[in-house]
Amino acid sequence: MIRIAVVGEIGSGKTYVSNLFDLPVFNADKEVEKIYNSNRSAFKKLKSKLPKFIISFPVQKDYIKNAIRYNSKNIKLISSVIHPIVRKNMNEFLRKNKTKKAVVLDIPLYFENKLNKKKDVVIFISSKRKLIDLALKKRGKSSLKLLKKLGNLQKSLESKKKKSDYVIINDFKSTNLKKRVKNIKDKILNL
Repeated sequence: MIRIAVVGEIGSGKTYVSNLFDLPVFNADKEVEKIYNSNRSAFKKLKSKLPKFIISFPVQKDYIKNAIRYNSKNIKLISSVIHPIVRKNMNEFLRKNKTKKAVVLDIPLYFENKLNKKKDVVIFISSKRKLIDLALKKRGKSSLKLLKKLGNLQKSLESKKKKSDYVIINDFKSTNLKKRVKNIKDKILNL
């Protein structure tokens, strides 16, 4: 099975591009959301580490945002609870899809969490700053300070770009993007 990892800046369009491949996709952000909404064990661990902020179940995004705003070191506490569960879910996803020719891993902290394997095909999504800001505003991501703190967790974009096999420039025009993704998918699957 070919693992295609999609990386890039927050708001660059990783999830949109991941879905264009028309392959099974593991979306780490959606997994985190599921954990907050349905995993009582994670809730209890978060509550014990951050009792001032984690108030009730399910865990609200505002609880997490407030904890991070209060002290950016809280990101590490939250990650210590959430990331092992995400990794376990990713491994389960890979097991379920082991007979597929390829899968897509939409994981913002792919390199940072050392999820990369030698044979993975890495695609870096690049976009202009103003297009990213516009996309984030449309999603209701008004707290750019918070996003900057989360972005600081990521390795430099330049180093991710250098480690990537392909770079897709997202101009947020779907026709161009669909053609580019199709060409890359064809190359990958015909290796």
